[in-house]
Amino acid sequence: MADGTVDRFKKLLDIGLTLSTERNSVRLMEKILNEAKSMCNADGGTLYRMVDDDKRLRFEIMRNDSLNIYNGGTSGNEIMLPPVELYDAETGEENRKNVASYCALSKHTISIDDAYEFEGFDFQGTKKFDEATGYRSQSFLTVPLYNNEGRVIAVLQLLNAQDCDTGEVIPFDAELQPFVEALAAQAAIALDNQLLVEAQKQLLVSFIELIAGAIDAKSAYTGGHCQRVPELTDMLAEAAIKQKEGTFAGFHMTEEEQYELHIAGLLHDCGKVTTPEYIVDKATKLETIYDRIHEVRMRFEVLKRDAEIDYLKKLAKTDDGAEKQALDQAFQDRLAQLDDDFAFVAECNVGGEFMAPERMARLDEIAKETWTRTLSDRLGIGHEELTRKQALGAEPALPVMEKLLSDQPHHIFARKDKSLFEEDNPFGFKVTPPQNLYNQGELYNLKVKAGTLTEEDRFKINDHMIQTIIMLEQLPFPRYLSRVPEYAGGHHEKMNGTGYPRQLTGADMSLPARMMAIADVFEALTAADRPYKLPKTLSQSLKIMSFMVKDQHLDADLFELFLVSGTYKHYAEKFLKPEQIDEVDITDYLPSKAAE
Repeated sequence: MADGTVDRFKKLLDIGLTLSTERNSVRLMEKILNEAKSMCNADGGTLYRMVDDDKRLRFEIMRNDSLNIYNGGTSGNEIMLPPVELYDAETGEENRKNVASYCALSKHTISIDDAYEFEGFDFQGTKKFDEATGYRSQSFLTVPLYNNEGRVIAVLQLLNAQDCDTGEVIPFDAELQPFVEALAAQAAIALDNQLLVEAQKQLLVSFIELIAGAIDAKSAYTGGHCQRVPELTDMLAEAAIKQKEGTFAGFHMTEEEQYELHIAGLLHDCGKVTTPEYIVDKATKLETIYDRIHEVRMRFEVLKRDAEIDYLKKLAKTDDGAEKQALDQAFQDRLAQLDDDFAFVAECNVGGEFMAPERMARLDEIAKETWTRTLSDRLGIGHEELTRKQALGAEPALPVMEKLLSDQPHHIFARKDKSLFEEDNPFGFKVTPPQNLYNQGELYNLKVKAGTLTEEDRFKINDHMIQTIIMLEQLPFPRYLSRVPEYAGGHHEKMNGTGYPRQLTGADMSLPARMMAIADVFEALTAADRPYKLPKTLSQSLKIMSFMVKDQHLDADLFELFLVSGTYKHYAEKFLKPEQIDEVDITDYLPSKAAE
């Protein structure tokens, strides 16, 4: 075997090894083209990729050394040429006029010594290009890349082989053709595998985005939160990677690590699928799946009817005018009192005013009022509610006198997950939950001091973080996604160890996890799709976050990077409303300035 052939085989093996280790399809396609050009000493080349259900060849990379053309790939220069059609749009016939499309359709390598003398293909486009540039496209070698299923996935086309000594354009060496085809075969396997991996990754991302979108759509109170937090986290990570000096000078993330962080961002609130909507969206204190103020209203209606019946009965028994007048006044006073009491209860239900002690005392007085129930409250109810009521013992004989407002035993929902909060729990949770899972007591809820949420409600909302960690740690993530649970599970932790749910300190958390904490807070402050609050401006949001940094809730160095790198501004330009983007002097918020 000649030395040249041995060298070519060795080169082919080296190329195969290089191609098999590349993890990016764009760079892989560049290597395929460049190695083929080098092997044939070609002046130019194009790599086409099959797209649109194998109906078109899209230009991926174009190179021409003489004309200094480098488009597509990692060049940053877009290829403006339209895809090559493999079939006629009107007749559906195969396009065998174009050399690249013919190569893809026939799966045959095509070598042309001189395009200007070859009559089998239409080179009008090539000749127009030559006319415009003064170039002379002469020799072509077009090779199909097909996978192990025999499906063409790309086409490699080399242009103008050159004599190694003189640089003169010559036909492609027939002895080299088998080596180029062997290179194409290796390249096809490597490219097909990489495209498959990337397709699987994209499928995973799309599926997770679907889940994140469903979580956001589940409640108007979350909006696009699960979509925006990963984007902002990615921005902050990119800013840290670009730092060449200072705190983050040595910080680096590979493409796989950045992908891992993005996945974690998409999943950071996946536990919200377990949070009942009626708690997340709890607009009034008595609201559960429906607003129980309607039950209370009906009781008041019953009392008003009872008052009217009692008044009419007494009125029928007397002919005394003065007594009738007294009865009428008492009846009107009773109705006015009931109306006023209900208006007060309704006002308390909205949660607009702070529940001062005197307001709670008035609720207790109203609750003492009784009404008569003549129908069983165990008929027509669900099994779970019936079980809770049966646990109280035998049903009392009807009719029953009941308080107008009450906290009943069946309002209590027992907690069943207590092992999650024991000291030696396997997840490292350090939280003390309320004794009960839910307490739907009427007085208990109406007496909530501010807002509409009870202690149990608030814990259930925060519980999404616990559920996120449990869900993610149960998934068999591959090695390159192994840190997703850690990144996603730490965005409610605080640098001083007072966070939730593991009470981690900053030293316990990785930088990506701390980045996500900043992204989560900033997105929440600036979000314009929350019906319960107006979006804050940039300056308002950054001021609040600067206080959180002073209180050691957020990482000071990362917050400074967030400001100095302009990440806050880039995010604002993409996601915030114009009226939210006000003037910001970041020196007012820099942690390093505050420490001086």
